[in-house]
Amino acid sequence: MADQTLTLTLDTGDVVIKLRPDLAPNHVARITELASEGFYDGVVFHRVIAGFMAQGGDPTGTGTSGSKKPNLKAEFTKEHHARGVCSMARTNQPDTANSQFFICLDDAGFLDGQYTVWGEVIEGMDHVDALPKGEPPRNPGKIVKATVN
Repeated sequence: MADQTLTLTLDTGDVVIKLRPDLAPNHVARITELASEGFYDGVVFHRVIAGFMAQGGDPTGTGTSGSKKPNLKAEFTKEHHARGVCSMARTNQPDTANSQFFICLDDAGFLDGQYTVWGEVIEGMDHVDALPKGEPPRNPGKIVKATVN
């Protein structure tokens, strides 16, 4: 079976993410379920820190919310948080990932083993780099459409 991918059509261009169910089957299932339901369509990247990461997936755009689905149990691995790695955002409690995620803009090895890695950008990283920076950005970049392939 071919690798499953998630395409995020951003207002800066298309980003193709190879999904990693081998690392985080429950988180990949959640991301694909939410994407298939249109949950991510129109959602902004509310926190983009140059040289670190771009975070999105909160329907309110504030970083304080998620989907109406229950939080997920952590699926931490030793997978390295390198540039292009996609991982779930959470509170200080490990089992609080829901719909928010981040894409590493640079090496972030200090996150290894503490966040659930669910994918890796294989095309379009320049479009992630082009997202407006800020916490929150003045005019945040957004996901126009999320499609599971």
